[in-house]
Amino acid sequence: MKSQEIRQKFLNFFEERGHMVVPSAPIVLKDDPTLMFNNSGMAQFKEYFLGNAKPKSNRITDTQKCLRVSGKHNDLEEVGIDTYHHTMFEMLGNWSFGDYFKKEAINWAWELLTEVYNIPKDILYVTVFEGSEEENVPFDQEAYDIWSTLIGKDRILMGNKKDNFWEMGDQGPCGPCTEIHVDIRSAEEKAKIAGRELVNGDHPQVVEIWNNVFMEFNRKADGSLEKLPAQHVDTGMGFERLCMVLQGVQSNYDTDVFSPLIAKVSELTGGKYTMKAKDDEEEKINIAIRVIVDHVRAVAFAIADGQLPSNNGAGYVIRRILRRAIRYAFTFLDKKEPFIYELVEVLSTQMGAFFPEITSQKELVKNVIKEEETSFLRTLEQGLHLLDNVIKQTEGKVVSGVKAFELYDTFGFPIDLTALILREKGYELDEAGFDAAMLEQKTRSRAASEVSTDDWTVLVSGNVEQFVGYDQLENEVKITRYRKIDSKKDGKLFQIVLDSTPFYPEGGGQVGDTGVLVSANDTIQVIDTKKENNLILHIVRELPANVEGTLVAKVDVEARKQSMANHSATHLLHQALRTILGTHVEQKGSLVAPTHLRFDFSHFSKVTEEELAQVEAFVNDRIHDHLPLVERRSIPMAQAIAEGAMALFGEKYGDEVRAIKFGESMELCGGTHVGNTSDIWQFKIVSEGAVAAGIRRIEAITNKAARQFYAEQEDTLKELKAVLKNPQDTLKAVVSLQDENAKLKKQVEQLLKEKAKNLKGDLKGQIQEVNGISFLAVEVDLDAAGAKDLAYELGNEFSNLYVLLGSVANDKPMLTCYVSKDIVESKGLNAGTIVRELGKHIQGGGGGQAFFATAGGKNPAGMADAIAHAKDYLK
Repeated sequence: MKSQEIRQKFLNFFEERGHMVVPSAPIVLKDDPTLMFNNSGMAQFKEYFLGNAKPKSNRITDTQKCLRVSGKHNDLEEVGIDTYHHTMFEMLGNWSFGDYFKKEAINWAWELLTEVYNIPKDILYVTVFEGSEEENVPFDQEAYDIWSTLIGKDRILMGNKKDNFWEMGDQGPCGPCTEIHVDIRSAEEKAKIAGRELVNGDHPQVVEIWNNVFMEFNRKADGSLEKLPAQHVDTGMGFERLCMVLQGVQSNYDTDVFSPLIAKVSELTGGKYTMKAKDDEEEKINIAIRVIVDHVRAVAFAIADGQLPSNNGAGYVIRRILRRAIRYAFTFLDKKEPFIYELVEVLSTQMGAFFPEITSQKELVKNVIKEEETSFLRTLEQGLHLLDNVIKQTEGKVVSGVKAFELYDTFGFPIDLTALILREKGYELDEAGFDAAMLEQKTRSRAASEVSTDDWTVLVSGNVEQFVGYDQLENEVKITRYRKIDSKKDGKLFQIVLDSTPFYPEGGGQVGDTGVLVSANDTIQVIDTKKENNLILHIVRELPANVEGTLVAKVDVEARKQSMANHSATHLLHQALRTILGTHVEQKGSLVAPTHLRFDFSHFSKVTEEELAQVEAFVNDRIHDHLPLVERRSIPMAQAIAEGAMALFGEKYGDEVRAIKFGESMELCGGTHVGNTSDIWQFKIVSEGAVAAGIRRIEAITNKAARQFYAEQEDTLKELKAVLKNPQDTLKAVVSLQDENAKLKKQVEQLLKEKAKNLKGDLKGQIQEVNGISFLAVEVDLDAAGAKDLAYELGNEFSNLYVLLGSVANDKPMLTCYVSKDIVESKGLNAGTIVRELGKHIQGGGGGQAFFATAGGKNPAGMADAIAHAKDYLK
């Protein structure tokens, strides 16, 4: 059975049983501050389990892209080493929100596996929760009794809290679970040891394929459990493992999920993948290929969903995954050129039907991966040179772990590659020193980001919260719940939820509102507003004296006005770019703040000055056309798209959406906007540049910031005119000044050359004969060009010359070294080496060729020492 059919049969099965089929949420989470990535099928449904929102159906089924490379669920280091862990994997799931429970979930799971997929019953085992006195949760008798009607009791195993009590984090919904495991070993192996002995034992052919979680509890901040108001079912089946079972192979990587990618890697690298490696060398190649085909899926889908590789946050995780794949190819497949980007075409063919984003974003994904490969391969090459230097400076055969950590931390050079190279050269790595340096860094990082969160204090139960900030910026409110959070970074803060808030929470690129909560006795500053699990959180440093009283919520009107202007301008900018540069342009990220806007977009080349001028004019024309806002707050998604609204990849939309229209610009957007484009006042681009391969960034200002910009430009022009004695034509005066300056520079250059010639005659008499070499070391009053000319002039008259000239210009010292080419070889003198060493005296450095080099510094007082030590190289 092909993987596409396996996936479809699952969705069809649950759709026939009243489940709504929903698409996968983006792999990168943008509205959940507790998670970087969707790490499980249930992540996109957290708000339903928490009771903060009502699902569109009480029964849902889907296949969810998941990524487990950070936090509690982190499988990265196992990936490639074994055959069943992955960074990105698909989680097939069926969900019940307060509807059916254990009986239906277990019976349907068994029916699907044994009657639809026809998996033999005698290779299946199940586990149920054995109970926990510590948690005061009893043995799951109900699940056990249901399973007893379906499978022999000898195949029902007890599972402990670690294996059979599922939690999504340190706090939140949780509950006992029942897992289904499959034993696909050979008959001979089964005869030696029963499968029940290997369940949850990390055996590659006795693996869990399906987990049915029964959400009954909420884990509180103090670790205690409380009953949820409703019982839910949260299930997840590993798609790749299911394919392994149904396709009769012994490894996920032998299924058609991975085999086309493996074939392409073999074609591109010459590395042959074998189902059973004969020796260590073959296994190393196998591991490398598994790492590459797994990692390219994670990286490609993350980029397609809008997350570019970067140096922090989620972007850093994606970069780290890709670099791990590049490093394995570099080390074990001897691949020194980019090639991983070519696998994206295979991914698109394989998965585009179910995940259309990988096809529509294919060229962007390829370009970004290729640039990352090229960049990291350069880093590896640089790291090899740096490692050579570390080895040269090492006394004995043990290389400092601290030095190795510097290579890893500063240059991204992988520690396992360092260890491998050292072994090949007969050295050892001080692993304890490296581990200590790594632990110190992690401890610092963890301490800086550590956050503790108290439980909610609920004052008003039920889902009474609503956002009214599209229509008003001030209203009477009551607090429905609050909690304390404590972080090393920000100290003690409180999160407040209001019954009816005008504060816009950070989202869609727009920053959260600030403002105040006012009562008769208090004025509480709201320093930020965020959204988490469908709750709008108002961040404050202190609580009102009376948390149950009535407050007046007041948004900072001026900041909101500026944000609105900037947000509306991004829509017009998007339209302008697609009109002028082409419809290939798509938004890839944005920041909308009161002070400025930032807009990232897909485009293959630098935007020219002429194109930027056209874009700016296009936006300003729409501003001056006084286009009114046409807002549709609740329109069916399909209708909005049919009417021409633009949706952004990587965003999660519901069935009902909000559409914003200014003239011909129409986008799906939850942000706040001006009532008329004239409120933007003026749009001014301040910069344009590259973010990544195929991604450009424009930064711009509007309204108040634009007024300030033009006022500053006018002030600068006035100051310039005053300096130029108020000429009638300022531009003509500047051009005239430049021409005059150019003429004077030429005259100065000529005078310096003549000065150098005159100086040459004086210096020739100071040249000494030392060990058969004509030697001169002296400080001269010349600039860099003059010192170079003088050195070459002297070199033309002496065939065995070594000269060091020191000079100081604008309080910056410089050394110029010339060595005749014939004595470079015969005497082993090297100008580059000499200036690097002598440059230390002037607190600087430099380099160049063996016969000519220069060094700059910042300590003129060290010049005399540098010149005094020049003769040391003649001993």
